[in-house]
Amino acid sequence: MQSNNIHEIVVLSGKGGTGKTSLTASLAVLAGNDAVIADCDVDAANMHLLLRPDFGETFEFYSGELAVINQDLCNQCGTCAEVCRFHAIPQDKNQYQINALDCEGCGYCEKVCPTHAITMQERRSGSVYISKTKVGSTMVHARLDIAAENSGKLVAKVKNDAKAIALAGNKHFIIVDGSPGIGCPVVSSLAGANYVILVTEPTMSGLHDLKRVHAVIERFRIKSGCIINKYDLNKEQTAEIKCFLREEQIDHLADIPYDSIFSEAMIEEKTIVEIESPLKQLVGSIWEKVKEQLTRKN
Repeated sequence: MQSNNIHEIVVLSGKGGTGKTSLTASLAVLAGNDAVIADCDVDAANMHLLLRPDFGETFEFYSGELAVINQDLCNQCGTCAEVCRFHAIPQDKNQYQINALDCEGCGYCEKVCPTHAITMQERRSGSVYISKTKVGSTMVHARLDIAAENSGKLVAKVKNDAKAIALAGNKHFIIVDGSPGIGCPVVSSLAGANYVILVTEPTMSGLHDLKRVHAVIERFRIKSGCIINKYDLNKEQTAEIKCFLREEQIDHLADIPYDSIFSEAMIEEKTIVEIESPLKQLVGSIWEKVKEQLTRKN
């Protein structure tokens, strides 16, 4: 589905709180209607707070299975409860019931039920939304249900929908806001990417987690660049990060100083590029550098 004319940019951070989503939303505003936005941080999606999507279309997402007991067939023998290693079938008011939060969908209870009262049914795991943002671009985003599993599959669904929309609309960019960390959603968000933007901060944990997420990216052989946010809060740690970037041949995209204007912009539900600030030009230059890197790759 990927077109040679579509560049997929994934923004990641090894840890939360680095400013990843704020910067991703800023790039989305700069790209305007030439990009499709994919919020793949499905476990804690919040980019909608800055891009104000209209939630125009909603689709239910199903993944995995859930055990369901037909009480008309159940003889209350308790065999299912005895074999359930997740303790997901408690007895309540003389009836065995499935606790949806504890059920892992393994299907063992269905196999041992002597009256065939238990069936496995497709499980609703979340919702997918296709929206128009405040700048006119299309945004694909999602929300994982509480205690639901398979966030990696939900990320894949968001990405595939974004690719299809970008291809149909002849867009040049897909901008993906990935999850922090190195888990399954991150791996899913990297599939098919052309360039990764890493956002870090000058702390020991920031550098440690930057190294971890970079190790994941290396397995995909994807070119990456790094933004050091709030670099001036610990210049010694910033120097260590820059040394790591040089050693690993990661593009050093920018150093962003600490500025309360970021918080002020968020309070107004705006990105940093929508208000007058020196940071507006700095983030704008980051977007130009990323586009230049993508041109070089081709």
